[in-house]
Amino acid sequence: MAISIERLRSLLRVTEPALELVASTVEDHDGYTVEHLRFRLPGGTEIRGLLTRPAGNTKPGPAILYAHAHGARYDIGASELIDGRPALLDAPGPVLARKGYVALCIDMPVFGGRADVTESTATKAALWHGQTLFGQMLGEQAAALTWLAARADVDSSRIGMTGISMGATLTYYLAAIDTRIAAAAHLCCYADFAMLVETGAHDLHGHYLTIPGLLAETSTGEIAGLIAPRPQLICAGLDDPLTPPLAIHRAFIETLTAYETVDAETAVTLLEEAGIGHRETPSMRRAVIDFFKQHLSRPLP
Repeated sequence: MAISIERLRSLLRVTEPALELVASTVEDHDGYTVEHLRFRLPGGTEIRGLLTRPAGNTKPGPAILYAHAHGARYDIGASELIDGRPALLDAPGPVLARKGYVALCIDMPVFGGRADVTESTATKAALWHGQTLFGQMLGEQAAALTWLAARADVDSSRIGMTGISMGATLTYYLAAIDTRIAAAAHLCCYADFAMLVETGAHDLHGHYLTIPGLLAETSTGEIAGLIAPRPQLICAGLDDPLTPPLAIHRAFIETLTAYETVDAETAVTLLEEAGIGHRETPSMRRAVIDFFKQHLSRPLP
C-alpha cells in the first residue's frame, strides 16, 4: 500500500507558514505585466516573489505556481521566471503570461535574495532541529499557493505547477500532498531515488533533498502516484546523469500503477528524449504548454 499523504507530510516535516505581502511594484511590458513582490514570514524573514500576468486582464483565469531550479546557481532564484537560466530555452514567465496564465515564483531558502546562508548550513540546521530544508521549501510553496489562489485574477480551481530540476521535485512533491494543484508538469528530476543511491547518482543532487527515513517507507514513483487521478506530465532526457533511464523507468512503473488503480492511466504521461541531458527542449516546452491548455482551460469537475 502506498504511503499516506499524512505520513509523507510527517516525514517531510511540512507546515505551511503565513505569508504576508508587504510590498509590490508593477512593470508593464509588451503583452505582459511583471509584479515585483516582497513577502514576510512569521519571525520577520522576507522573501522575494516575481509574478507575470497577461497585460490588462482582471477576470479570474488559470494560474501557474512556478518553482525555480537549483543548478548550483544560488544567485538566480525567483528571477528564473523573468530572466530564465542556462537549462531553459528562455524565460518562462513572459511565455506563460502571453498564453493567458498568471505565474508566481518565490525565492526558496538559500537562493536569490536569501543566498546569504549556504545550502549545507541550512540543511544541517534544519536536520538538527528535527526539520528538513525540503519540508521548509514545500511549506513556503504551499503558502505561495494560498496567496496565489486568493488573487482576484486567479481561478483557484485552475492552478497548475511546473518547474525544472529542483523545481520539478518541488512540483511533484507539493502536488502529491496538496490537492489544490490541479495539474502538475515537471522536467528533469524524476527518478527512483533508491536506484540513484545504488549507482551513486544521488550525490549529484543537492543537500536540500535529504529526508531522513524516506526510502524506508516510500519511493519517488509512489510519491508521484499520490497525484492521481489529477493530470501529470513527466519530462526527462535519457542522457541526464541526474536521472538515469533505469531509475526513470522504475519510478514510472509505480506511478503508472497508482494511476491505473484509480482508472486514470491516461492522465499521466512520460515524455522521454534520447540524447538529451539536464535541460529543457522545444518538445518539452510544447508538451507543457499543451498540457496546461488541455487541463486548465476550464474549471475541473
